[in-house]
Amino acid sequence: QVQLVESGGGLVQAGGSLRLSCVYSGRTFPGQCMGWFRQVPGKEREFVATIGWSNYNTDHGDSVRGRFTVSRDNAKNTVYLQMNNLEPADTALYLCAARSAAILSVRPDEYDYWGQGTQVTVSS
Repeated sequence: QVQLVESGGGLVQAGGSLRLSCVYSGRTFPGQCMGWFRQVPGKEREFVATIGWSNYNTDHGDSVRGRFTVSRDNAKNTVYLQMNNLEPADTALYLCAARSAAILSVRPDEYDYWGQGTQVTVSS
């Protein structure tokens, strides 16, 4: 089992920034693929970002590319999501996820473990 705990969400004005953190523990392995997704009630879970072993092995969703950056600190077992120039459309519950594989994925059904999420609300 892998445990994931997100933090860093909150209320921010449009144009502002937030940094989310996800601390992972349990049966993890080096290079394990980690991902960020977001969900709004009544809508499907949306891919935000994914990262492999290094900060050079990443992918970001089209709606956030250029504004959000995923990174990780393997020594701290933590994955981050730096969110800049936030928009009201970014309002969602942000979820951290882990795959039982090293290959990156944008599909939520390919992730095996999920955190409880942290709420991000962007006001106009």
